Amino acid sequence: MEQQEENSSRLVLVLYPFQGHINPMLQLATILHGKGYSITIVHPEFNSPNPSNQPQFTFISIPDKLLESKVSLLPEDFMSLVLALNKNCAAPFKKCLKQMLDEKHPHECIAGIIYDALMYFAQTVADDLGFPGISMRPTAAAMLLFAVIPHPDHESVFENQIPELQPLQLKKMVTSMSQNPTDAMSEVRAAALNATKRSSAMIENTMEFLEHAALSKIKEYSPAPVFTIGPFHKLAPSISSSLLKEDAHCISWLDKQTPKSVIYVSFGSMASLSEQNIVEIAWGLANSEQPFLWVIRPGLIPGSEGTELLPKGFQEKVGERGCIVKWTPQKEVLAHVAVGGFWTHCGWNSTLESVSEGVPMLCRPYFGDQVLNMRYICYVWKIGLELENELERGKIEGAIKKLMLDAEGEEIRNKAMELKEKTEDCLKEEGSSCRSLNELTKLV
Repeated sequence: MEQQEENSSRLVLVLYPFQGHINPMLQLATILHGKGYSITIVHPEFNSPNPSNQPQFTFISIPDKLLESKVSLLPEDFMSLVLALNKNCAAPFKKCLKQMLDEKHPHECIAGIIYDALMYFAQTVADDLGFPGISMRPTAAAMLLFAVIPHPDHESVFENQIPELQPLQLKKMVTSMSQNPTDAMSEVRAAALNATKRSSAMIENTMEFLEHAALSKIKEYSPAPVFTIGPFHKLAPSISSSLLKEDAHCISWLDKQTPKSVIYVSFGSMASLSEQNIVEIAWGLANSEQPFLWVIRPGLIPGSEGTELLPKGFQEKVGERGCIVKWTPQKEVLAHVAVGGFWTHCGWNSTLESVSEGVPMLCRPYFGDQVLNMRYICYVWKIGLELENELERGKIEGAIKKLMLDAEGEEIRNKAMELKEKTEDCLKEEGSSCRSLNELTKLV
């Protein structure tokens, strides 16, 4: 027992307080806890996770002053929110760490600080206090190319040296990101880039085979080691970290459906749609005559619950063929034998969850890295179809039928199953993700 205490190490993990970032960080915490580390989760007051869901961790809340700052939580004000969190949380986080050092167990040491890449203030605090700072990036590794490759090299690297990545249109992304940058955007980019250069290591929620070309170039340029230990949700035991209540009724509905027949529709926790979008999606689903499970969460249509906007006659037409819920246990849904396709916003968590289960995708990205993920899905891995331009019922109906019923959809499904098998290989004891996890723990 004494020997175990002497070897006790604590890792401090810093959350970015939105669903798509909370999930992977808590999954990573679970993975590292399984490797013998004590875990402290430091998080802003906003969107605090429920500590009772992970009693094995210590949760510490720090003030974020978001209400005082009057920062908008809309996607279009994303950079202002990131900037506010980094400015407001730095001093409380430093105070929190100093208090932990004063109170720590004599046989325990803080081995390092792992922070969501958007909470880059944690790297500065880690440097000030002499701790290793490790950046966790809950996005595709390809996004890291923008951080590690010097700006003058962007064009030649993105267009000429990595032909496998040309379908991602990285140069086009650089151009769009450089157009009309706000002050907040410029400040966040500069500070995040600076933190990346100073980090002791980077953790990526991805697999070697999935992003081999991007990872090869990242490792060539990166001053710090990069560890690919994804998909986190497959390495971590099942935990609940949802900010919305999950409706388990949909699983019993799925149990009654034919294998591979259901199109699952969910646009994540941040995207918003118009009333007209809802009407067109509804009739597209109805007219496709495929069974569907549709997530209409509160706020999907701003200022509305959403379901009251469904068109007259829709429910009568679909009957028991459709199931509409406010939120789902998505990993369980995608693993269900009845699900044959996923209409997604292309968030990275959703993408990995779909890849892991061999579910082909219908892609409708909304903002940020979702566009890059869509291009991976449709044009690099070729396990999905892009739904372009305006949402229109006839186009939606045709895309669903193509994905679920046509020969092209069958080919896409076969490729998706190949990626599922490769993912399972990564997770084996000698697989790339498990090897990378062991290398990370040795470094820490």
